[in-house]
Amino acid sequence: MVFIFFLIAISMTIGFEAQRIFRENKHGMDFVALELIRALIRLDSENQYVVFTNKGSDTTCLSESNNLKIVTFGGTFIVWEQILLPRYVKKFACDILHCTSNTAPLFLNVPTVLTIHDIIYLESNPLFANGYTAYQRFGNYYRRLVVKANLNKVSKIVTVSNLEKKRLMVTLGLPNEKVDVVYNGVASHFFDRISVETAQKISMRYKLPKKYFLFLGNTDPKKNTRNTILAFAGFIQQSGQDVYLVVADLDGELVREILRSEGLEQYFSQFHFTGYINNRDLPVIIQNAELFLYPSKRESFGIPILEAMARGVPVITSNKASMPEVSGDAAYLIDPLSINNMTQGILELSGNRELKEKLVIKGRERVSTFKWDNSACQMLRIYKQILK
Repeated sequence: MVFIFFLIAISMTIGFEAQRIFRENKHGMDFVALELIRALIRLDSENQYVVFTNKGSDTTCLSESNNLKIVTFGGTFIVWEQILLPRYVKKFACDILHCTSNTAPLFLNVPTVLTIHDIIYLESNPLFANGYTAYQRFGNYYRRLVVKANLNKVSKIVTVSNLEKKRLMVTLGLPNEKVDVVYNGVASHFFDRISVETAQKISMRYKLPKKYFLFLGNTDPKKNTRNTILAFAGFIQQSGQDVYLVVADLDGELVREILRSEGLEQYFSQFHFTGYINNRDLPVIIQNAELFLYPSKRESFGIPILEAMARGVPVITSNKASMPEVSGDAAYLIDPLSINNMTQGILELSGNRELKEKLVIKGRERVSTFKWDNSACQMLRIYKQILK
């Protein structure tokens, strides 16, 4: 009788804000939310989960089950989050709400866990920062307002690295006990064995060259796209190697203009553009690369570092922000602010077979410690502590 009462007492209905997981072209925070939800519902049959998401075309990425209900409704970002989401949280009688992407409703009558991935938008004026599109500027300004307004309202803030926790505490004056660190994990399909036929089909789909390095760039200034493009051109100029840089999610004309501005347009032919890469295809595209370049100026975590390690590819990443924390001693570190240092790093690692093999071995050891099941167990403890 006591045991039955205990189960009833701790059973919860956990709401999960995952506004963008059904969109076709998902990015970092979308995958983090999706993988965390999958791990929680797999490990936890005791509680009920209600996932709130916006309308989108990729509805097959998550399905309802005995302990998971999916509630889909439309609306622009702000209306969806600030007006509609609180109504649905109340309608489905959630005991707690976990908001996964930096912001949360300002008016909500249930305990809230807020994942803040980073606070880049608080480190400079988002309306005047260089390199952002109008959409990115607006998004950063919105986050700037809502995050500060929510600090005293949310029950717990979760972030993804110890470095980001320190930044949150210093920048926002948060006490240590207000912020927990829950590391991200690596999706299981990055560890799966891939058949030769599947690998060939994916390579043909993206028309991949035989020998290439991989850079998952985009227009966000923190991705360090300009320096990476110029560093690779410098590598080709000095080495004369017939190797390509496969670039995802970038317009070729932008790269051409970067090269032209430095008198290096003759190396444009060594770049290969895939457009957006489906996450299910990414393991193949990573594993076929000679090197994986992740020289960001600023990241709160850096899941692609671990994804490359899982596929046995040597990683070059930054000696700044969270990248050393995530990569440990299993990656080659460069200064992302120095094009010359980046070029020399590519030259050294590409020409050092022994070092590459050493990093591959260390990388496989390193990535084995980052599991979504571990993240889910930590999150579940946080939910229980809040409602205890």
